[in-house]
Amino acid sequence: MGAARFVRGRRRHRTLLLATALAVALVLLPGCAAETTANTQPAQVAGPTINAQDPQNVSSAIQLLLLVTVLSLAPAILVMVTSFTRIIVVLSLVRNAIGIPQLPPNQVLIGLALFLTAFVMAPAIKTINDEAVQPYLNGTITQQEAYTRGETPLRAFMLKQTREQDLGLFLKLSNQPKPETVDDVPTYVLVPAFTISELKTAFQMGFVMFVPFLIIDLIISSALLSMGMMMLPPVIVSLPFKILLFVLVDGWYLIVGSLVGSFA
Repeated sequence: MGAARFVRGRRRHRTLLLATALAVALVLLPGCAAETTANTQPAQVAGPTINAQDPQNVSSAIQLLLLVTVLSLAPAILVMVTSFTRIIVVLSLVRNAIGIPQLPPNQVLIGLALFLTAFVMAPAIKTINDEAVQPYLNGTITQQEAYTRGETPLRAFMLKQTREQDLGLFLKLSNQPKPETVDDVPTYVLVPAFTISELKTAFQMGFVMFVPFLIIDLIISSALLSMGMMMLPPVIVSLPFKILLFVLVDGWYLIVGSLVGSFA
């Protein structure tokens, strides 16, 4: 009994000492840390600053902000104002019509669509470079004039591919008065009208390409049903025939030729 009481007393004494030391450390450490930080903090080096009172510096900052914004919106601009939408939709529909949604892979399909887009848009890109980009880099025209000149070829391309019905819809939705000429159509009205026109054209082309493969599926299904092979999926049997048909008619040649020719 005496030995156990002695051990418990020593444990309480040790616990009290630890608690006291911890309390002293909590009181003294913040002051030591603050003093150490004050003594070891390096001197602040004055960096370059932008004078907000200088209009030229403010204008440069705004131009940089606009450039970063345009670069972040570049994928959307590529999809909305070029031939990319029609091309990628048609290629995707062809892949589904054959019955192999994983082939060609998405990377191959998007890469082909990008190069076809560059091929179709090459005349407009050359005009923009010759009439807007190079004169602006040489300092012969202002930024606003370069924007106007660069917008003109894209607008001409979109107006050529946009249906009047779609253009009229967005003019009505925007409460815009009827323009006297196509040059009076605002760009923010033209872009969505061009996009839905491209989607309709792409689905029309996709429907035409679906029909031959649908006929093959129907023939194979009827043949299997007449032989009593109802448990065999027709897709498994029809897939080789659809691939064979696509190869025999040189499908990629016809599809790419039709796609590029549709923008003429």
